Amino acid sequence: MNGPHDLGGQMGFGPVAPEKDEPYFHAEWEKRALGITLSCGAFGAWSIDESRHARESIPPADYLAASYYEIWTRALEVLLERHGFATRAEIDSGHKQTVPATPKRILTADMVPGVLARGGPCDRPVDTEPLFQPGDRVRTKNFNPTTHTRLPRYARSKTGVVEAVQGSYVFPDDNAHGRGENPQWVYTVVFDGGEIWGEGADPTLTVSIDAWESYLERV
Repeated sequence: MNGPHDLGGQMGFGPVAPEKDEPYFHAEWEKRALGITLSCGAFGAWSIDESRHARESIPPADYLAASYYEIWTRALEVLLERHGFATRAEIDSGHKQTVPATPKRILTADMVPGVLARGGPCDRPVDTEPLFQPGDRVRTKNFNPTTHTRLPRYARSKTGVVEAVQGSYVFPDDNAHGRGENPQWVYTVVFDGGEIWGEGADPTLTVSIDAWESYLERV
């Protein structure tokens, strides 16, 4: 989808200004926001792709005015309500009023180090051979779905060269909406700066993205 999260190449947002020695958290409540989000994610009711899409679906004015962890918590409220763990009234009041859905699992404190160490691997086997190989020229498709996609808006309908075959992974465009993991081959594709930014772009610059196979067409 073309949401407020997809800012690549857009103007008017000012320069990126990295914070020297930036702390992990800028306020105590952010620690709790991270903990709650991870704990609820462990319920097993939604995928990381659905959670990303929930964040992308926040109205642009609200998204752009929110901090990083505010975006996380606002999306989490949507997921908790969608999957029956809390009603809107309960979220607003902070008090339980109904019998919630039963989680598949509960993340306890002693489980956290192991869960974080394992992460969430999303590589999956596929039965087909890669359609493209390093050195192949490809063009990304030009589409503007209302649903989730990991193809950046700035890289659509652009011609580049496959640099590497990364393996086969869960297809987020489907997995975000409960249509199954449907894994595909993923490729690193490199674009010249001029292909991305057009006339006047620095000719020494390149941009690379990781693209699922269905995003690509052979040139």
